[in-house]
Amino acid sequence: MDLFFTNFTNMSKGNITLFNSTEMKKEIEVDSSSMVADFLTCNLTTVFLPAIYIIIFILGLPTNAMAIWVFLFRMKKKKNPASILLANLALADLLFIIMLPLKIHYHFNNNNWIFGELLCKVLVGFFYGNMYCSTIFIAFISVQRYWAVTRPHSHKLTNQIAVCISVCVWIVVWLLTIPLYLYDQTIQIIKLNITTCHDIIWIPEIHLLASYLLTMGIVGYVVPCVVCVVTYLLTCRALRRSVAHSCSSKKKKKAIILMVIVLVMFLVCFTPSNVTQIVQYSSVLAGFYYNSYYVYVVAQCLSSLNSCLDPFMYYFISSDFRNNMKNMLKCCSERSAQQVRVSLTPGKASSSLATTTPSTSTTTSKQDHQVDALLSRP
Repeated sequence: MDLFFTNFTNMSKGNITLFNSTEMKKEIEVDSSSMVADFLTCNLTTVFLPAIYIIIFILGLPTNAMAIWVFLFRMKKKKNPASILLANLALADLLFIIMLPLKIHYHFNNNNWIFGELLCKVLVGFFYGNMYCSTIFIAFISVQRYWAVTRPHSHKLTNQIAVCISVCVWIVVWLLTIPLYLYDQTIQIIKLNITTCHDIIWIPEIHLLASYLLTMGIVGYVVPCVVCVVTYLLTCRALRRSVAHSCSSKKKKKAIILMVIVLVMFLVCFTPSNVTQIVQYSSVLAGFYYNSYYVYVVAQCLSSLNSCLDPFMYYFISSDFRNNMKNMLKCCSERSAQQVRVSLTPGKASSSLATTTPSTSTTTSKQDHQVDALLSRP
């Protein structure tokens, strides 16, 4: 999220004074003309950011909830390693999205946090947890797809291994975000009469915090990004070589296009915020100050878009998910139409209710399997 570092040793440079009240709550007196005050009161943070987060919430909540429903309940008999990894990715997105109303209220309330220290820590932890869960799971999905394409007849990833990988990813991300819960995330700004959440952080050992966040960015973004780029390039190369010798060249060309789209989405969503974060904290460790707050908050808002874009990625890369989603929506529309017909013909209600609709589950298309299974054919 949005970091303004206020180091105890150079407070005078930022026109910021630190006070400790009797309740031991940190309070800061900020000049109304300072950069901090300008940032906390500008339209970027009080209008633009919450508007974007509202769009993410409206799109992401139902789509991710439906995605989890499909993965867990509609694909029971067709569970595969890819669907398990995708289900965990959807869960990470959903956990972040359900916390978004708190952040939306915070920005609309002139960056004034009223929900207490604990919920602020949870919000910050969920933000970073979602971002790095997403990058790591997408990296594993790319490795699984590469293995299925280049070694279709070798030992494949099993559901048990996919579950173990998912558990390990959650543990690693949880360990990465633990330090975020160990220091205060809320600061009271006296002259503005607001309490910020993670926008201003006061820690005497600023270099320790910078080292931690820099490490988190490298582990959570740089490593998964390298894995994704390398595996997708190798997968595309393997597919292009086999296109001329395969009767399913159109399907493989489509798979290449989809992989390129997924890779571009990964880079566009996660690269700006993480590169800005790495540059900012590297400059702190190097002894000079790089002011990138405005760029950083916009880039982080962009990374949040990934939470509402992922369900559309599931729809296009997984034929099983796509077919189950179509069947579920078709079933709901047929039930709605049936209820409308019954309400319009009350005299025939009993006969209409007695009529059963053929199960749509039998209409599931068998033309394709999941992209990985499709590409694993010789």
